[in-house]
Amino acid sequence: MGRWICCLCSRVADPLMLLLVLALGCNPSTAATASPSVPHVKPSYSFGRTFLGLDKCNACIGTSICKKFFKEEIRFDTWLSSHLKLPPSSLLSYSGNYTDDAKSWRLVDITRLTSKYQHDRADKRICTSLLGARSCSLELALRRTQRFQKWLRAKRLTPDLVQGLPSPMLRCPSQRLLDRIVRRYAEVPDAGSIYMDHLTDRDKLRLLYTLAVNSHPILLQIFPDVEGWPFPRYLGSCGRLVVSASTRPLRDFFSSAPEVAADLALQLLAVLRSMATNDLNYFFYFTHVDAGTFGVFSNGHLFIRDASTLGIIDKEEGSQQIDGQQEYRDIFSCLTVDCQSAFVPCDSIREKHSLVMVCQDLLPKLLAGKFLSPVQERIDTFLQRCAHGLGDNHGANEAMAELAEILKPLRSCDSRFAYRYPDCRYSDKY
Repeated sequence: MGRWICCLCSRVADPLMLLLVLALGCNPSTAATASPSVPHVKPSYSFGRTFLGLDKCNACIGTSICKKFFKEEIRFDTWLSSHLKLPPSSLLSYSGNYTDDAKSWRLVDITRLTSKYQHDRADKRICTSLLGARSCSLELALRRTQRFQKWLRAKRLTPDLVQGLPSPMLRCPSQRLLDRIVRRYAEVPDAGSIYMDHLTDRDKLRLLYTLAVNSHPILLQIFPDVEGWPFPRYLGSCGRLVVSASTRPLRDFFSSAPEVAADLALQLLAVLRSMATNDLNYFFYFTHVDAGTFGVFSNGHLFIRDASTLGIIDKEEGSQQIDGQQEYRDIFSCLTVDCQSAFVPCDSIREKHSLVMVCQDLLPKLLAGKFLSPVQERIDTFLQRCAHGLGDNHGANEAMAELAEILKPLRSCDSRFAYRYPDCRYSDKY
């Protein structure tokens, strides 16, 4: 074989063939022993269990999306660089990419329910207060608590089982709301039942832990976007990380063009209206708003980005708030907040509560100095009146309608607003 190749070297006329033959070499031994090229080895990404929070399970949120991480079907933005390093674990949120087919990718938000520092401090508090040690098995410690033992025996999630938990969502719980939580809890196979028979001990601990730390992922699960609720889609959890559809925080739009600002303000009013009046008769109110509470999708649609400060009052069934003087408190009441934190009484919440906070903290930053006179003066006058409580003679609905009438003529209809374009060209709604 080697002789034939060498002979061919002297006869070949085609330059390309000559290059190929020379690449093989005219040494008989080289030609006979040539080995196939070594396949390219794909870099492997190493997750520490500590980074994901899996070392804390089952005192964690869940594991429904862990396979996506380990199969590299969820990637942090830093993984797209040549270094392929994981981001710092100290961050509260990360921008990531998600795929179902390894070909098309979409942006997602990867978030912690609270900072890793707060998580670590709470973990130490658990071990110290329950076992008198600096470190321990969190799961064993929490399993021994009186509250969790009651959860283990319970067939149904009832108001007494969530008494004293810090989540605003659970300050005024109705049985109808708690049944919805159990029936739609997405970290377990859907059983469609209001009874907790389909929840294992591990599932009950994860649900209790999530409700005690931050109810944001639970709200995304029980009021999904596919049913028209203004929340980003919940994609799953792994350890102490939650993955949801990506939105840009409203703060990124404070310097936007006037027509964009008017459109976002109108959407903000529509969200507040829907949270106060909806087909299920739940009244949602905010205990706090800031520039990261709301977010905007790439199509211009505004959603509630952070639902952790949302309280819920059941207008159909009424609330079953426990008397604050007798309220039960334990370690689950203090995982992320001071045990003595004061909460707004359920019967003191009014429909204009959330609107007033938005008028104080968000709308001025979004609408200030954007428009010509006299429109800007009308907007500023309204926001000042709204920020001071609207007065006794004005309700939230009337106030929102007043501001909407000012803003509607200021928005435009073009491709920047993909969530309503081109429908706006053919509908009086816009």
